[in-house]
Amino acid sequence: MTKRQLRSNFEPGTSRWAVRRAQWRALGLTDEDMEKPKIAIVNTSSELSICFSHLDQVSARVKEAVRAAGGIPFEIRTIAPSDFIISAGRAATYILPSRDLITNDIEVAVEGAQLDGMICLASCDKTTPGQIMAAARIDLPTLVALCGYQASGQYRNHHMDIEEVFLHAGHHAAGKLSFEELKEMSENAIRSPGVCSGMGTANSMHSVCEALGMALPGGAPVRAMSDRMMDYVDRAGSRIVDMVWEDLRPRKILTPGAFRNAAATVLAVSGSINTIKHLQAIAVEAGLDVDVYRMFEELSGEVPILAAVRPIGPNSIEEFEDAGGARGIMKRLEPIIDREALTVTGRTWGEELEDVGIADPEVIRPLDRPFAHKPGIVLLRGSLAPDGAIAKVGLRGPGRPMSFDGPARVFDNSPSAEAALKERVVKPGEVLVLRGMGVRGGPGMGGASRLVFALDGAGLGPDVAVVTDGQLSGLVNVGLVVGEVKPEAFTGGPLGLVKDGDRITIDVDGRSIELHVPQAELAIRREAFVEKPLSAEKGWLSLYGSTVTPLEKGATLVAR
Repeated sequence: MTKRQLRSNFEPGTSRWAVRRAQWRALGLTDEDMEKPKIAIVNTSSELSICFSHLDQVSARVKEAVRAAGGIPFEIRTIAPSDFIISAGRAATYILPSRDLITNDIEVAVEGAQLDGMICLASCDKTTPGQIMAAARIDLPTLVALCGYQASGQYRNHHMDIEEVFLHAGHHAAGKLSFEELKEMSENAIRSPGVCSGMGTANSMHSVCEALGMALPGGAPVRAMSDRMMDYVDRAGSRIVDMVWEDLRPRKILTPGAFRNAAATVLAVSGSINTIKHLQAIAVEAGLDVDVYRMFEELSGEVPILAAVRPIGPNSIEEFEDAGGARGIMKRLEPIIDREALTVTGRTWGEELEDVGIADPEVIRPLDRPFAHKPGIVLLRGSLAPDGAIAKVGLRGPGRPMSFDGPARVFDNSPSAEAALKERVVKPGEVLVLRGMGVRGGPGMGGASRLVFALDGAGLGPDVAVVTDGQLSGLVNVGLVVGEVKPEAFTGGPLGLVKDGDRITIDVDGRSIELHVPQAELAIRREAFVEKPLSAEKGWLSLYGSTVTPLEKGATLVAR
């Protein structure tokens, strides 16, 4: 392989060369090492969450593989945001902004040091998009190593995982489950490190990463710390060194066709709706004029549901992995996807899929025999959401409403909505509007998932629709819930003008969401609308709220 000039090698005798040599010699590097590719190992290790608790071991293994392949690894630490942990602060609004902290953190460390390539250890929800956004921005040879999902447990002879704990916490809040039962569930839900089992945001984003071509094919999903995962990690450490010499950069991989492949994959597994805004953000960082939301709208009529992994269906994430995982989905989608799109292997998806088989055709079904022809993720538009909103309806089982018409019951924050639910103020037939949760209104985008599960626990899941400009956990799959309404209420979108009693109609199959208020009345309300000041007066959330773009632009950061 032809060796090219490495950007980490400065001209001998210059001040940059001299101080760098002094620093790195003190770390034990030799002059021979100075000539090798310098690889950042981006590690989001943390003792705050089980999601990241194994990454130091993974990092050590990757470093060995990089050295064996002729590179020099440098471990770079970033923040490690776990949704279930950092959601405790500021009404869960730290969750989405943590993604952009990761992106900027990587840029400072890797671009500032002028390293030659990087491997990103992807784990919980925001690490994967944050890492790919950084890769797209600085356009440095990058490979994302997917670090696996956690083992689930058993509770009284039934499967138990973090999704069940999350759901049943809502049932406990509604008085339908005892504290002792919930406590026992929480003690038996997780049996190993790794991300949440099931097709929540983390495993959805891992599949997205592979479909984009940014991870070695065959790694999503994977049991954390399994022999298969460690073999995958070894191959990733070796491959990144070759990618540096080949100068294979993210913007060669992140083409419009790659985004189409990722969108098709999400639709085929009815994955987390959070993937859409993350893909849009990655496209923005890659400098692409791609409307990911429109892409999902267009593909939803073409891509059936081929896998039914929890929470939308009966299959476990283990069964999905064993059947072929994301690569198996890509094989099934071969007539639909862009086969010319590149992967980090340097080969096209067409080449990568030549010898791929499906181990279990009942878990990953063919296009002509899907779990469902109708999409599990539906983008809605209408007078209440002129710029769009998203409903995740999964497999549309019995009792799952696909349309709703009723009066609004409006809340400006989650605590007031949860209190009203406990006091039985919320009635069957109403549309519960939870607003002020958008990227600027949070600021940072609050979560509505706890309220949705509380409604389910109260037995109101099928009888009360939820409409919010906030985000939803990838594990939410109950009731009729419309999230990410755009424009958000904080900026004067129609959601911010709704009053108690206003009639709202949701039609999933018609892809519409309408507010039945005369235009003249809305004009009066809009005239009286006053945008509130950001609720965060200082700190990261204040900076985020004052610089974040709307969701349709990926909720990325720009100077105002």
